[in-house]
Amino acid sequence: MSDWLLEPLREPVVLRSLAELALLGLIAGTLGCWIVLAGRAYSAESLAHSMLPGLVGAALLGLPLVLGGAIGLAVGASLIALVGRIKVLGSEVAVSVVITSLFGAGVLLGLAPATPAGLNGILFGDLLAVGFGDIALAAAYAAIVLAVLFVLHQGLLVTGFDRLNARALGRSPAPLDLVLALLLAGATLVAVQALGNLLVVAMLIGPAASARLLTERIAPMMLVAVGIAWVAALAGLYASYHADLAAGAAVTCALVVGFAAALLIRAIRELLASDSRRRGRGAQSRGLRLRSRRA
Repeated sequence: MSDWLLEPLREPVVLRSLAELALLGLIAGTLGCWIVLAGRAYSAESLAHSMLPGLVGAALLGLPLVLGGAIGLAVGASLIALVGRIKVLGSEVAVSVVITSLFGAGVLLGLAPATPAGLNGILFGDLLAVGFGDIALAAAYAAIVLAVLFVLHQGLLVTGFDRLNARALGRSPAPLDLVLALLLAGATLVAVQALGNLLVVAMLIGPAASARLLTERIAPMMLVAVGIAWVAALAGLYASYHADLAAGAAVTCALVVGFAAALLIRAIRELLASDSRRRGRGAQSRGLRLRSRRA
């Protein structure tokens, strides 16, 4: 049993992947909670898909994927802003049109004869190919995210739980939404090299969504989200090593299992709470009947 547990940890590739996932889990567990509370989960998926043409273009030109992803994000954001000015269309329609168009363009570029091999790495990432440079980048960005969230904690707390009354309390949601969008864009860029264009959203949103089902307070929610991300990372890497599975996909499946477990726990808690209230009402009614008989 000990050999089964220790054998993967003797591999430098696995240790580097685990370090990268630990940092990404820290980013996702903290930032993701605010994204979920603000109702911006769709934005995370949109950002990931909008950068696909930039990623494929960078691969074609031999440029760093981070640069291509950044250009893809900038083009996507500009097109969304442009199409969003059409009054007949709603903002969600504008986002859907732009994102699906960009994703389709990225797929066309990826299937072109001149595209080098390795499109799967762009779509699904190559977690086991993570290097020390990627880990350093993730560590630096994790420090930035934690610092920004710490400074803006009170404002995010007000707008996250009570957006309607935030203005009356002197907090405008728009600037904070912009900060969250920028942090999310950066997190997507940092994580896409390890998890790919299609799987990155699972890490950025999955742990926070699971934690949201288990607690209402923001500090415990962040701690639970980070814990879920780390456990899923460890479980996914062990499954990948021992069952010869794709590492990124295994981690994603572990996150899905974590979300399903959170749903089950919440359902059980609500069932027990409902049963407790029903018993309480029954005891109260019996007490009232007993007092009325004595009277």
